[in-house]
Amino acid sequence: MAAKSRGTKKGAGGGGSARRAELAEAVQRALLTRGLEGLRLRDVADEAGVTPAAVLYYGDLDALVHETYQQAITRYSQDREAAADGFDDARLKLRACIDKGVAAGPDDALTRLLFEYWPRCLRDARAAALDSSLTERQIAVYAEILTLGRAQGHFVLQDPPRLIAANFVAMEDGYQMEVLAGRRTRAEVIAALYSYARAVTGHDPGAAGDDKASPAS
Repeated sequence: MAAKSRGTKKGAGGGGSARRAELAEAVQRALLTRGLEGLRLRDVADEAGVTPAAVLYYGDLDALVHETYQQAITRYSQDREAAADGFDDARLKLRACIDKGVAAGPDDALTRLLFEYWPRCLRDARAAALDSSLTERQIAVYAEILTLGRAQGHFVLQDPPRLIAANFVAMEDGYQMEVLAGRRTRAEVIAALYSYARAVTGHDPGAAGDDKASPAS
């Protein structure tokens, strides 16, 4: 279980918000460099160019890492939701959802942040709750698209939308590790997810005809 965090103090005015944003970026850089298990307060302080005592003004290390993970979840989810919301046609929504969810490569910072924190979920209830919220949010996006596609007459679903959606997310999680480890390319993973989409919806997200569909009005 992670150590209990200290109450987070707030700086005065906009300057405090700016300093907190800078510190959040420092935590991210330190996490990506050192990894979660090797991370020290000194690493964050060095990245931020301040003393460890100055870092503690904003919370202890566990609290700062937890907040960083929470922010990464929000960014990842919002980016994917925005990509899908850019279209009215469920076929384009599905393709955008798949494409946006796959890491660009081993150096994809946002995806690495999410996976750096994941092992803590096995022992930390707060971390597990955040991870569950991320999973459920991704499932909800897929399920909504699948339901819409069926209503629009584009998809013939072989299973309930939520089950298919959960399978998409589970496949993504497994494949993300392959991309981050350099064992598979982004293109290979997208092709695998498109293959699953064809099997369970009857539609190929990579079909050239989709390019002619209109974006959301």
